[in-house]
Amino acid sequence: MTNTNGEKQLEEIYDICSRLYKDMCGNKRADHSVLFSYLTELGKSLVGADRASFWKWDKFRKELWTTSATGTDRIVIPDNTGLVGKALKEQRVVITNDPYSDPDFNSAVDKKTGYVTKSILVMPIADVNGDFIGALQVINREGGFEEESDVRCLSLAAIVCGITLESETFLENSQHDKLTRLKNRMGFHSDYAKIYSKVLEEGRPLSMFICDIDKFKRVNDTYGHNAGDAVLSFNANILANACADGECVYRWGGEEFIMMMPDTTLEKCVEKAEVIRRIIMVTPCDIGTDTINYTVSFGCRQFDPALSFADNINAADEHLYTAKAEGRNRVIW
Repeated sequence: MTNTNGEKQLEEIYDICSRLYKDMCGNKRADHSVLFSYLTELGKSLVGADRASFWKWDKFRKELWTTSATGTDRIVIPDNTGLVGKALKEQRVVITNDPYSDPDFNSAVDKKTGYVTKSILVMPIADVNGDFIGALQVINREGGFEEESDVRCLSLAAIVCGITLESETFLENSQHDKLTRLKNRMGFHSDYAKIYSKVLEEGRPLSMFICDIDKFKRVNDTYGHNAGDAVLSFNANILANACADGECVYRWGGEEFIMMMPDTTLEKCVEKAEVIRRIIMVTPCDIGTDTINYTVSFGCRQFDPALSFADNINAADEHLYTAKAEGRNRVIW
């Protein structure tokens, strides 16, 4: 007996959900990428589309991005562009069955990949408070898209995508400092478990520095706490911009920052810290009504895999203390 199209579709949906459940139970990456991948596959299956992607709205950076678009790497676009941007701005479902004639359609990906887009449906997705946080996009359904029936079919995937994104956003917020937008100490510990511990296990060099803004209390006392916050954010940007691929900077607490450098020797770590120290020394922070000159002290350390994580951090912190004791604005290792 031959299954009907409806039975085949239902069987496909059951298969996706079954594989998703198994992967979620065995997901050791501690992120949401597996779930987003399956949910976009589910959305594609629910309406018989050729492709699907889930877009996240980063309101802080005013960007939309996806890593679940088939055949492409991570795509990042301004949040006021494209059909996804239009759907979020107007807070409504957007459909086009003639995209190349639509002024809001961005054909850059098609030009890059050779793919031909014939129809698009975008559903904006909200959290439990009704705030829009992303969008589900499906592409190329035979015969084009029809709002009432296709939105009805996609509602389940959209709802679960929204819950998942809200969960991911909560996790990200808990691991990021609100002022500087750098990862915080919780984010550091998460990355250490997922990334840096493996670097050490594989016998690769791992170096770091911990740095501290010199006489930061004087900045707050002289210019006020808003100016102090401006200096912290300014310093965070300098450090973040100095990160090479694979490196990351964290706000360790107060006016202290840590930069982690996989596959980097102590010598290279010291060289980098010295470059950053000089940049900070000659680059004043503009607070509008005034400019603030400040310096930073550094303690560098190459991780010893025979020692604990805490002992390695403490060793770098001791070097930082020495830098402070010897006059500040210097790099010690």
